[in-house]
Amino acid sequence: MDHRLLEIVACPVCNGKLYFDKENQELVCKADRLAYPLRDGIPVLLENEARVLPLDEGAA
Repeated sequence: MDHRLLEIVACPVCNGKLYFDKENQELVCKADRLAYPLRDGIPVLLENEARVLPLDEGAA
């Protein structure tokens, strides 16, 4: 994941900061507890494509 891209992308729901989860290849919004997938290195920032994080995973 390109760090320059990570600095400019934002959560489409709350416009908050996204964090890269290298293990799962996802961009995570901790505020909304959503994880957006990366497909072929491209973030899919659609709310209906996001995975809802379980309570224990969102705190990481």
